[in-house]
Amino acid sequence: MNKKGLAILLRTRMRPTDASKLAQSPLNNVVNQSVSNSEENRSNGRVGGFVSGENASKNTERRNFENVRESMQSAISMNKSEVLDTVLNDFSEGYFCLSHEDRRKLLLLLAKEYDLNRTQVRELIKQYLGLELPNSGNVQSSGLEEEGMLSTFYRIERNLRHALKPMYEDLFERLNTHPGGLKFLSIIRADILSILAEENLVSLRALDSYLKEKLSTWLSPAALELHQITWDDPASLLEKIVAYEAVHPISNLIDLKRRLGVGRRCFGYLHPAIPGEPLIFIEVALLKNVAQTIQEVLWDDPPIPECEATCALFYSISSTQPGLSGINLGKFLIKRVIKLVKRDMPHISTFATLSPIPGFMQWLLSKLASQPKLLEGEVLSHSSADKSGSSFWENILEPEEERALMEASRGVAFGIETPSNETLCKGEAAKNDNSYEQEHNSYLLQEKKRGKVLDSVANFHLQNGAMIERINWMADRSEKGLRQSGGIMVNYVYRLESIEEFAHSYFNTGHIHASNDLQRYVEIGTKLTQDFDFRHRGSEAEFGLPQANCSCKTW
Repeated sequence: MNKKGLAILLRTRMRPTDASKLAQSPLNNVVNQSVSNSEENRSNGRVGGFVSGENASKNTERRNFENVRESMQSAISMNKSEVLDTVLNDFSEGYFCLSHEDRRKLLLLLAKEYDLNRTQVRELIKQYLGLELPNSGNVQSSGLEEEGMLSTFYRIERNLRHALKPMYEDLFERLNTHPGGLKFLSIIRADILSILAEENLVSLRALDSYLKEKLSTWLSPAALELHQITWDDPASLLEKIVAYEAVHPISNLIDLKRRLGVGRRCFGYLHPAIPGEPLIFIEVALLKNVAQTIQEVLWDDPPIPECEATCALFYSISSTQPGLSGINLGKFLIKRVIKLVKRDMPHISTFATLSPIPGFMQWLLSKLASQPKLLEGEVLSHSSADKSGSSFWENILEPEEERALMEASRGVAFGIETPSNETLCKGEAAKNDNSYEQEHNSYLLQEKKRGKVLDSVANFHLQNGAMIERINWMADRSEKGLRQSGGIMVNYVYRLESIEEFAHSYFNTGHIHASNDLQRYVEIGTKLTQDFDFRHRGSEAEFGLPQANCSCKTW
């Protein structure tokens, strides 16, 4: 093993799978450990001979918090640049030494006490509304009078714009120009998002919204460098690819080298203020045809000569900064990669993805769990006679399929656990069953919230201008793929001539572009469901069961 491989192997720290750990900022674990060690050391002594070790530790924490609070206040209010750099260093170093609870207190303080001055805003609005618009009266005012009136308007408007800026804007602006400040701001936002997940506070939401807007501006595509990541890059960069790969974990150095080798590409967005660390990266496979399973992309097939490839398949896209959540860097990354690959390899004519459906199994189990229990008493005998024994009202699954899924998830908290891999793999025999085709087709094409599809990955690609081309059964047999998506994966296709049109129609009307085959499956499934409702409406009413509504969305 060469030195680079050994370095990556020794230095790479895989991301934790525990959601509670992911919710914290990346430095929390290290910082909290150092804080706990220092607290333990302090607790062994006495302060002034009278205070216990526990009280001494609390007093020290309190002093640390006050010091960080004072440095934050100074960073907002001071003007001298040479002193400001020192203050910003003190603030960032002190922030990392705070416990999670003290960070929460500090951020709530920042959100509430350093917000905009609403009393001043109200007063300026009153003054503005009290002004008479130039030329609004019947008497023609002179040029000098009009200039004076406009001057008053401009002055109040300028003051109003200034008053509508919260005081914490100065802190964000100054940190952005400070070495390491942009990374620090992303960590602060990660902590804000972690707190908001626990308690939804209006002032904190406003702080998050403002910081997100600032980060979106500072991380515009013009400020980002598109970099092709290869095996020749520093080990420190490659270890981050291994650590932050979120879709298909990199199992070993051979796997990493394969993903960066012949027939493969990896591109990342870098920012000058965060050197050596991609903010987001995408992995591409060069293939003859659009792949239907992730196995053939990662392991099964050796790479083809690149000159024979006609398809660039995007099979993984991962963000490395939790604090940049909601800032759609992936949209710009995909479009730039498409242009770059097309320029360098004109023979590539198809740009597609092989994507998971991470919300599918949770949605399916929630639908199963929420259906009324119809197989009780007399209902069981009547319903079994007409083969409507499934409690799944939308008739997505056959009765034996529903029983297998419900049995696998019995006794487990809803939405948390999914059927075992063995149970799902046994369902491969039903891969051509219309009920399976209908369930995931309808989830992607018909299930919506606020006009957009439920699935986050689908929403991402559709709003970027892709269309749903094909759904692939048992395309990801990994534990994660079976748990989240039931092994199903989707091919989204980016047609160069239609990207902007498709993105525009989805954004404005929620229209989903899909291949003719998928549209036909949905139409057939809708008709079958409506026919089922019509045939069984009478028997349902007879036994006091809730009647299906043909006008409701089908599955």
